Amino acid sequence: MCYTSGTTGNPKGVVYSHRSTVLHATMVNLASCVGLTDRDAVLPVVPMFHANAWGIPYAALTAGSKLVLAGAASADPAALAGLIESERVTVATGVPTVWTGLLHHLESTRRDLSSLRLVTVGGSAVPASMIERFKRLAGVDVVQGWGMTETGPVASLSFPPAGTERLPDSEQARMRARQGRVVPGVRFRVALPDGGVAPWDDRTKGELEVRGNWVAASYYNDEKSAERFHDGWLRTGDIAVVDAHGSIRIVDRAKDLVKSGGEWISSVDLETELMGHPAVLEAAVIGVPDEKWDERPLACVVRKPGTEVTDVELRTFLASRVPKWWLPGEIVFMAELPKTGVGKLDKKVLRQRFREREPKGA
Repeated sequence: MCYTSGTTGNPKGVVYSHRSTVLHATMVNLASCVGLTDRDAVLPVVPMFHANAWGIPYAALTAGSKLVLAGAASADPAALAGLIESERVTVATGVPTVWTGLLHHLESTRRDLSSLRLVTVGGSAVPASMIERFKRLAGVDVVQGWGMTETGPVASLSFPPAGTERLPDSEQARMRARQGRVVPGVRFRVALPDGGVAPWDDRTKGELEVRGNWVAASYYNDEKSAERFHDGWLRTGDIAVVDAHGSIRIVDRAKDLVKSGGEWISSVDLETELMGHPAVLEAAVIGVPDEKWDERPLACVVRKPGTEVTDVELRTFLASRVPKWWLPGEIVFMAELPKTGVGKLDKKVLRQRFREREPKGA
């Protein structure tokens, strides 16, 4: 049994079976997925309590891969880089906050990470700028994975479709920054409020629903299971679009969307753009009450050490990248952002902190 991380509500128990775990491991080792073999050294920079370290330890043991556990190195970029070097790690997995720290370390220190063939990132949205930095600093391709504790957890991977290899690196990074296509054994649909299913036009938004051979059918001893599971489908709570290739892009968590003046603003898109600024280490966007617009986005930003950037400079940077009415009403600079035990941004803490705070200039 694993518990959800509770980023948008109380943690819920998910029971895995031996069968679901074996099927998930088999899927991970398919050539079109992570494709582990006995020639790989695998480093899951993920706690075992986080959906069984994304199922990677089972997949590694099934394939006969060398398994490297990060331990205290998870929170130390220099030690993590040293572990990759000394153990000749070929595949590494972790949440964006782990790789943000490692990339910042690589910008100031030369390390030999040439053994890496693949880095997978999950847990929260990955900006294209991070994928491009990995390619530039470590020469390695990044694949975003999407899933939940309820999905075993891997449900989709963002490998660019066949035939796109000759596209510019920036375009391939954009494709890898999506949540990608579902893996074999998982089905999906983007459900509309009227009961229909969204077309694959990359524009029509709806709630992502999934089902599959290792997707849970209910929560453990939870009377509210019926709110999330229906007719064999799991309501993920993620708002998504899907393109002509069947590649999913999550616009936001339903609970994280900011509704301003009756229109929706994607906190994920704002965070992604903010993290594209060279002085921004991390960013989180939440909705805060506003008398005129009901809600306005507030951005919480952590600067990279040794850099300076003002709220005016960040708004100017965003102005050419997002609609004018998306611009945050306030940008707050913080020493660090609150995170859950698995390294995800904990927006519940931020909402609580800023809920009763008067807006700047009030």
